[in-house]
Amino acid sequence: MVTTPNTTDGPKAATIAEAIEDALHGRMLLTHPFYVRWEQGALHPGELGEYASQYRSFEAVLPVVLSAVVDCLRADGSTEVADMVQRNLDDELGHPEPHLALFDRFAAAVSAPESVADGGTVAGPAANGLVATYFDMVEQGPVAALSALAAYETQAAAIATSKAEGLRRWYGIGDASAAFWDVHATMDADHGDWAVDALAHLDADLRVVANAAKRAADAWWEFLDEREADAPVGAGSCASI
Repeated sequence: MVTTPNTTDGPKAATIAEAIEDALHGRMLLTHPFYVRWEQGALHPGELGEYASQYRSFEAVLPVVLSAVVDCLRADGSTEVADMVQRNLDDELGHPEPHLALFDRFAAAVSAPESVADGGTVAGPAANGLVATYFDMVEQGPVAALSALAAYETQAAAIATSKAEGLRRWYGIGDASAAFWDVHATMDADHGDWAVDALAHLDADLRVVANAAKRAADAWWEFLDEREADAPVGAGSCASI
C-alpha cells in the first residue's frame, strides 16, 4: 500500500494520494521479484554491488531534480510549495549528512565497482532511462515532477525498511553500511507526505498526476526488471555478497 499522507489539505490531498495509488497498480516495488529475492536472502554474489552501481545514478541526480523544482516554483511565485520541496532537498544534502555519502558507504560494503564510489558513470540502459524520465518530468513542470517523485516516495519508507532488514539478516551488512536505508525508512514517510501536500497546494490536475506517476512507476519497474534479467542463471540462491 502507498503511505496515506498526513497532510493538512484534506480531501484534495486524499484524492491525489488515491490517484497515485491507482497509478502504481501492478507496480508496487516490494512485489517485484528482485526485491522479493532481496527479502528472502536469495540474491546471488555480486547482485547487490551491481544494483548499487545502477541505483547510484538516480541518487546522484535526485538533488538536481529537487533543486530544479524548487527554482521553478519560486519563479512562479509558489513560495509555500517551494519551501516544502526545499525541506526534502535539505534532507538529501545534509540530514544527517549528504545522502550520497551514506549511499556510497552502502555501495562499498556490497563491493560495488570502484568507479561508483569514485563518482564514475557506469549506468546501464534502465538506470539511464529512469534518470531521463525524471528530467523529462521536470521539463513538463512542477506538477509532473512532484507526481513522479511521489510515485516513489510514498512507498519508499516501506522499501527502505525491507532493504535494511534484509541486509542485516542475510548479507552481513552492519549499521554503518545500512544507514542510508535506515535514514530513508523514516525520512521518506515525510517526503511522501510533502510531495502529496505540495500537489494539493498546487491544485494539481489529477490526469497529470496519474500520468506522471505511472511513467515513473514504469521506469522504476524497468530498472528492477533489468536487475532481474542480469541475475546469474542456474547459480542457486546464495545469501552472500
